[in-house]
Amino acid sequence: MIRPDVIDLRNFYHSPFGQVVRSILRRKIRLMWPDVTNFRVLGMGYATPYLNAFRSEAERVIAFMPLQQGVIQWPRDSEGLSGLVDENMLPLEDASVDRLIWVHGLENTTDIDDVLQEIWRVLTSTGKLLVVVPSRRGLWARTENNPFGHGHPYSDKQLNRLLRNNMFTPGERHGALYMLPSKLRLNLKVAQTFERMGEKWWRRFSGVRLMEAEKQVYAVAEVPERKKRRRPVIVQAARPAITRHESPSSSK
Repeated sequence: MIRPDVIDLRNFYHSPFGQVVRSILRRKIRLMWPDVTNFRVLGMGYATPYLNAFRSEAERVIAFMPLQQGVIQWPRDSEGLSGLVDENMLPLEDASVDRLIWVHGLENTTDIDDVLQEIWRVLTSTGKLLVVVPSRRGLWARTENNPFGHGHPYSDKQLNRLLRNNMFTPGERHGALYMLPSKLRLNLKVAQTFERMGEKWWRRFSGVRLMEAEKQVYAVAEVPERKKRRRPVIVQAARPAITRHESPSSSK
């Protein structure tokens, strides 16, 4: 399974199309997590467009990006808080994260069970996971002009079963991106109107699904032996990653 490249993800969110998507999803994320005061928040996949809102409240906010995707510097206005990691061995202690948001990740992950078990390990006993994935019913998963048009889309039923099988209790869920997956200026102008209409009239046909899940602390008596291996140190990103799409002279 081919992941979207980190440069392509960055460019998407810098475009007018991506800025509208970010605004819509950020509102839904804040609706689900209105207060993260004194929490330790981790973003996985490519969650940086949605993490800035938490920085003024949370005790700490960091972003992990997978090896297969690449990493970019984040945030630009302070010391780097992003790192390139192996999703199967997160460089964190057990029970060290209160809230974890996973965007542009689950649908592109091949070792899903292993990664979810690793997420379970780093969450505290009251920790919560928020997954944002393309919807199986929506149009966005069928269009490759956006990051949600890649990977495996999910229905609520499929996502619910996947989380339960990996020691999570699914909870609150929402849909988002009821607008057409189009870059046309008119479509972007009426995006918020489509969101309000979609939430009221066609909730099952959202472009993405957001589902919160709580860690089941009673599910496992001990950490599997393979999880006790020495974990790598986080690799900090000093500058945007260079891929085959960019030459060193053009990366800024």
